[in-house]
Amino acid sequence: MITIVERHLSVDEAESILFGNEKMGIDAATLSKVEECFSFLKDFSKRKVIYGINTGFGPMAQYKVDDAQQLQLQYNLIRSHATGSGSPLDDLQVRSMMLARLNTLLKAKSGIHPSVVLLIRDFINKEIYPIIYAHGGVGASGDLVQLAHFALALIGEGEVRYKGKSYKDNEIFDHLGITPLKVHLREGLALMNGTSCMTGIGLINLNRSRKLVNWSVLMTALLTEMVEAYDDHFSDELNRVKLHKGQMEVARALSYCLRDSKLIRKRADHLYDQEKEEQIFEDKVQEYYSIRCLPQILGPIWDSFLYSKEIIENELNSVNDNPVIDVEAGNVYHGGNFHGDYVALEMDKLRITMTKLTMLAERQLNFMLHSKLNGKFPPFANLGTLGTNYGLQGAQFTATSTTAENQMLSNPMYIHSIPNNNDNQDIVSMGTNSAVMTAKVIENAFEVLAIHSMTLVQLVDYKKVEKELSSITSEFYQSIRENVPTIVSDKPLYRRIANVKRFLMENNPKVIG
Repeated sequence: MITIVERHLSVDEAESILFGNEKMGIDAATLSKVEECFSFLKDFSKRKVIYGINTGFGPMAQYKVDDAQQLQLQYNLIRSHATGSGSPLDDLQVRSMMLARLNTLLKAKSGIHPSVVLLIRDFINKEIYPIIYAHGGVGASGDLVQLAHFALALIGEGEVRYKGKSYKDNEIFDHLGITPLKVHLREGLALMNGTSCMTGIGLINLNRSRKLVNWSVLMTALLTEMVEAYDDHFSDELNRVKLHKGQMEVARALSYCLRDSKLIRKRADHLYDQEKEEQIFEDKVQEYYSIRCLPQILGPIWDSFLYSKEIIENELNSVNDNPVIDVEAGNVYHGGNFHGDYVALEMDKLRITMTKLTMLAERQLNFMLHSKLNGKFPPFANLGTLGTNYGLQGAQFTATSTTAENQMLSNPMYIHSIPNNNDNQDIVSMGTNSAVMTAKVIENAFEVLAIHSMTLVQLVDYKKVEKELSSITSEFYQSIRENVPTIVSDKPLYRRIANVKRFLMENNPKVIG
């Protein structure tokens, strides 16, 4: 069990809860601080005008709300903003969103009743997932629409998924003995007015994009072996003079993957220490950029990933609602911590880098399948009869199409602000849209890399060099072959592509991090 306390929750700890199905506990001292904050706000708000407690919301904040209507106000906010549409978020995204919201509320700056955090904890531990829709949030006054659906489930008026099936709240609550949330003060606004949906999806995107970078390094290592490339393009001597940390780390990772390969050549042995008589070299002096420039291409992608991880971790641990309650200072501060620009920008950057990674894989795939380009392998990695059989010709269409979709999806949302809410929200982040689009780009990338993997192992079989591979690429070869057999005769490949995609998404070779 991981006990959540009022401290920094790392991305690694969050991933243990999300992917390792670790149960969660809440530290008693932290819960006490939540109670203290609630009690302070309840007393403080009796004599002052506090947004969202005794006023309306958004542009309606100019209207005072009578004491008798204050609790109804919170229910009205939740019900009126449960307006999502489109496809539901998947269970893992919802689990991550709930964790992000819980961690924010445990900072004891939101003025909510302790029953809120205990109920969210139970939802996570019991794997109850509110049905939340992708469309609706503009990511400015928080993820209002998505979090409204979350709040709707907590008060017992929404829909949830449990063990893969959809239920009305009352059906599953009765079954599990759960009491719906009761509003005490400002629970509606505190649940909705934050960046937890975009942050939660961002956490999942980080996990999967890290896997993609690792797989890309490993697959390029195997391709480097297949062309029997020289080793200087990933040497420390070459890459350390470029002065970019990501480039050097990618080069070291590539070198690590190939450290015991019998297929990589030394340039001195072939081009420096012996005289060449021919005027046109049959063997390439340098490989194509998609192989030779891997450190320079994946390097900035890795650097960008590490910075995105820092930003998402900061947001995960931030107080990101409004107003913010400061018990120590004895004050309530109004502002815009709910604004999602930090996450929106990082999700745009992550989406762009994952598209570039996809483009790299597609170019490598094209090289492998194009016999006149590579001069080493049969057309379309075809191990059958040329003309009668077609190898991976059909699969290339899928990879090309999917890469093109990623390129289109990588236009930034960060600069697509549209004023709304009677112009109260006159500039917005669109962070939730960006996070959802990034999730799609990442999934697409796994599809392209699945086809890339299938092609690579075909080449190993064609060259009959399995025993000459490095220990790491050999293990990769065997793993892919466990998911898809050698392709000789023509059969439908869609299930095999799906099998390899699933394997890649569920595993991480951790050659770089």
